[in-house]
Amino acid sequence: MKYLMIFIVLATSTLFAQNDEKSEKILNSMSSEIKKLNSFYVEFEMHVKNSTTGEDSKQTGTGYVKGEKYYATLGQNILISNAQKNWTVVKEEKVTYQSDADEEDEESINPKKLMTIWETGFKSKYAKKETLNGKSVHVINLFPTNPGEVSYHTITLYIGVDNNELMKAVMKTKDGSTMTYTITKFEKNKEISDSKFVYNPQKFPGFKLIRD
Repeated sequence: MKYLMIFIVLATSTLFAQNDEKSEKILNSMSSEIKKLNSFYVEFEMHVKNSTTGEDSKQTGTGYVKGEKYYATLGQNILISNAQKNWTVVKEEKVTYQSDADEEDEESINPKKLMTIWETGFKSKYAKKETLNGKSVHVINLFPTNPGEVSYHTITLYIGVDNNELMKAVMKTKDGSTMTYTITKFEKNKEISDSKFVYNPQKFPGFKLIRD
């Protein structure tokens, strides 16, 4: 569950501190393309590995985004937001947690943040160009401008040279974990009903609703 919350601070303005010119140009271009979209749908795979604890787990997830609204799944858990309220559905516990959207944890990552995570609170540095799954990608490292306030120290982005789209993000945390998020599908301007972004208790019979 914590990895779904870790992988949900959605920024509305671009702020790159101490960036090199090449990385800034690529990231700004990618941000511009994302902001042109009315909506999008993303599928991803998450791999968490920690050599100290022995953890080595894999899960798949999906995300629907429309403006500031989102609906995300990771394993058995679901995150829903209509930009006013957030709902976290924990199927194992048969519990849904409701909170105000403006109280969202700044280390959490929703689907849109996955695609725009670089926009604030980071300095960036271009690392290299390499091949990923047969495609040429830019590799850019992000470092938090306030490292004492977050649980991770580095995020590495892999961005397609031809399409300027995010293909993979790797987050390295202070406890030794490496979380790899690989984008397996990305659909632009997908038709999504607004009802998708509102918690419907009829779809979760027997679940207890806990309001923060």
